[in-house]
Amino acid sequence: MAVRPEKQAVVAELKESFASAKGIVLTGYKGLTVAQDTKLRAKMREAGVKYRVVKNTMLRFAVKDLGYDDLVQYLEGTTAVAYSSEDVIAPAKVIEAFIKENNLTKTDTLVVKAGVVDGKVIDAAGVKELASLPSREVLIAKLLGSMQAPISGVVNVLQGTIRNAVYVLEAIRKQKESA
Repeated sequence: MAVRPEKQAVVAELKESFASAKGIVLTGYKGLTVAQDTKLRAKMREAGVKYRVVKNTMLRFAVKDLGYDDLVQYLEGTTAVAYSSEDVIAPAKVIEAFIKENNLTKTDTLVVKAGVVDGKVIDAAGVKELASLPSREVLIAKLLGSMQAPISGVVNVLQGTIRNAVYVLEAIRKQKESA
């Protein structure tokens, strides 16, 4: 059975997007209201994440061609894809924050199915863990702070030595003046 050209174009576009994506999250969105969906899409845009609803058959072709065979098992029911070529954590963070914000934790309105991080397929628990990580900027700041701490210590020790030398010289000067 031949695949129609327009469907081939969709699959090719998905493959291209996923190949350049650092983070991908598959969600089930059954029962999401139009207002909630609009709000979610706005949050995705703010974070630089692309979000789209995709037919499972198209998605199946794309993920198989890219070697993400482990994702095929999650392609049941309604499926939307969030992906970012800039930030690995952004899709997971936005979705998890939206679920908490709108109190969707006790419903099956918006559920995380699985994800891909740097070419590795992770399950829903892995996506949740990923979302709990601090942002890249915070991690870099922490790293720089921990790298800066030993340098600050050395500077303080050296300043203490210089300060003590100044006190000694001052004491010698006072002693010579009084003599």
